[in-house]
Order: sequence, then C-alpha cells, then structure tokens
Amino acid sequence: MVQSNIHGNQWADDELDLIVADYLSMLRDELSGTPFIKLHRAKALMALTGRSHRSIEFKHMNISAVLRELSFPTIKGYRPMPNIQSAIFDAIERALPQHAWLETVGLGSAIGVGERPALFEEATPSLAKAKSPQEGMKRLIRKFDPVKRDAANRTLGLAGEEMAFENEKKRLTDAGRKDLAKQVFWTAQEEGDGAGYDILSFEPNGRERLLEVKTTNGSQRTPFFLSRNEESLSREKPESFQIFRIYDFARKPSAFRIDPPLSEHVRLETDTFRASFN
Repeated sequence: MVQSNIHGNQWADDELDLIVADYLSMLRDELSGTPFIKLHRAKALMALTGRSHRSIEFKHMNISAVLRELSFPTIKGYRPMPNIQSAIFDAIERALPQHAWLETVGLGSAIGVGERPALFEEATPSLAKAKSPQEGMKRLIRKFDPVKRDAANRTLGLAGEEMAFENEKKRLTDAGRKDLAKQVFWTAQEEGDGAGYDILSFEPNGRERLLEVKTTNGSQRTPFFLSRNEESLSREKPESFQIFRIYDFARKPSAFRIDPPLSEHVRLETDTFRASFN
C-alpha cells in the first residue's frame, strides 16, 4: 500500500478495494443502526493511503453514484457524484459478490432495519433526457441488473404490495370512506398473477383504481419491468389503471403513481422476444 501523499493521482486497485470495503461496511452499520463516526473511518483511510480527506469524501460519493445506479442503498450524507474513475467499477464488481446481504435489505433480514416508516407519496417524476452511462457502469448493470433483481425478488415484491395494500386502506379511511377501505382487494395475493394488476382500490368518489405495484430498494428513477399484460391493461382501461411505484424501500419508502398513457412518463422498450414455431 502506498503510504506517501498521492493526492491528485489516480487511485490504485488496492486503494479502491479498501475504500469500497469500508463504504460497504459503513452502509451495513448504518442500515442496522450500529453507530459509527465517518471522520474516524476517513482518518483511518487517510493513514493507509496518504489521500486527503477531501479526496476520500469524493470517492465515497463516487461509490454512492454507482450503487444508486445499481438500485442499492447508499450512505446518508455521501451525495452521489459522477465523474467516476473507471477503475472503481472494477473494484465494486470485485466487492459485491462478498456482500450478499445487500439483496435482503429492508426485508426483515439479519441486518434488521426495524419498523418501517410510513409510506410517503409524491408527484410523478418528469421524463428525463436519455443519457448513456460510462462503459464500466454498463458492464455492472448487465452483471448486477437492478431491474432483473427487483423482478426476481419475490419477497421484495410481496412486501411492496402489502405496503401499498395497507396504504390504500389508510388513504380511503383518512378520506372518510371506511366503506371503500373495507373493499380494497389484494388481487395478486388472493387470485394470483395474471389480472394485469395487483390491487383493486378506489378513489374517494368510488371510482375503481387498478394498481400494479412496482417496488425497488433503488432510487426514484430505477427502471422496472412491465409485462405485456400490464401494458395492454393500461391501454384498455386508462381511466382505472395505475402503476404504483415504491422506491427506497429499505430506508424511507416513498411512492408515486403513473397514469396512462404510460409513454408520457416512461420510455417503453422491448426487453424480450417471444419465439414461436407457428
């Protein structure tokens, strides 16, 4: 390990491995409620690498930027910062397989996050200009695809649906419609997938709402899968269908609703092909 002050030079692989490991250790402590002092951790890295405090803080923010794109939680206070040294992608790729606990964050796993806070609903985000990530980021997304991870994580999906189900009942109760709150129906749980939506709910005026719940531990703009059945239903019943997007589930669950036409809010891309012999 380099011991001299090398501020301004590119970080070496062993330095990057150290800071990524330290970041993930702090993240686990933060999520489990274990106290730690960031400055003390930074000073330890400064002693090992000869880097300045500012350089270490900036690298922590780079790591936040990468983890955010991969739909993993990030440490509070380390705002995601782009302009990432390409070698950091390799360091994160080396580290993630050793931290399988990240896949169970917020699901009552061993690291435990305690009682979840109330769900906060906000406005639908605007459709941003498309941008191409760095090549290293593209490689990480292919290997640790956040969309496929969310879709395959049935426990996360069920937890999100349950949260949305309870949220709908509370919303209607608070609006003075306990009668409608009692009629909210968790379709996916009671009847299985296939309806094209997860929850039958209502507006306070009695109008039906068909909610398709999409849940992620990632950020507000983490992509998600939409089935052909769900997309078709959004066109067949645009007055009723809604996507109920829950994000940052592990830490502070927030949500927004996406109304049809979906193409006004998200970019719809074909992800798979159906192969047939007829």
